[in-house]
Amino acid sequence: MTIMLFRDDPYMREANGRVLAHTEEGGIILDASVFYPTGGGQPGDSGTLEWDAKRMVIATAVKGEGETIVLVPSEPVALPPIGCHIVQHLDWDRRHKHMRIHTALHLLSVAVPFAVSGGAISATHGRLDFNMPDAPEDREALEQSLNAFIERDARVSDGWITEAELDAAPELVKTMAVKPPRGTGDIRLVRIGEEDDWIDLQPCGGTHVARTGEIGALRLGKIEKKGKLNRRIYLHLDS
Repeated sequence: MTIMLFRDDPYMREANGRVLAHTEEGGIILDASVFYPTGGGQPGDSGTLEWDAKRMVIATAVKGEGETIVLVPSEPVALPPIGCHIVQHLDWDRRHKHMRIHTALHLLSVAVPFAVSGGAISATHGRLDFNMPDAPEDREALEQSLNAFIERDARVSDGWITEAELDAAPELVKTMAVKPPRGTGDIRLVRIGEEDDWIDLQPCGGTHVARTGEIGALRLGKIEKKGKLNRRIYLHLDS
């Protein structure tokens, strides 16, 4: 099992770790990871590892078997030995942009009240696919609505819910394409706003900013027709 340090503190940029195993493909499994693994439309983190005056560039992180996270080197090089203690350095600028985009997409799912059928995040923009027959009529109003959520500087927090509690509140699951994981215990919920006055509440395993004001100004991008009942909406960070 890899302890998910980013889950408790998404702002952690450096952390110690110990090498538990290597994968056949040349990946590294640590006992604790500051690197978020690819999942839920959010890319895996990148950065570096340091040990014994050596340095390795990590291109991405992916989910391994069971509850492990595999760090993928940017090129085939000698791996730190099993049992070795290392220092992890996160590419913070890239991760923080992922966090800003991810939280912004949660707000988009509020501003556009249709079921989400897919999504993706990058360091410059993100997009959601909605199960809706027609494009939004007023682009300007939609963009203003999103930026109004951001200007409220609402708190972003997380909590946990049991599978039975989630089954009793199916309206929390907005994403048709990615279902919350089952059989691994409680399910994480991300809340935007306060407990008694929230803007959004949905299952999510990704990393988010602490307050919506941290997202910064957003710009609405293309709105594409991707099928009879599908519209793809892009969001871009202004900086």
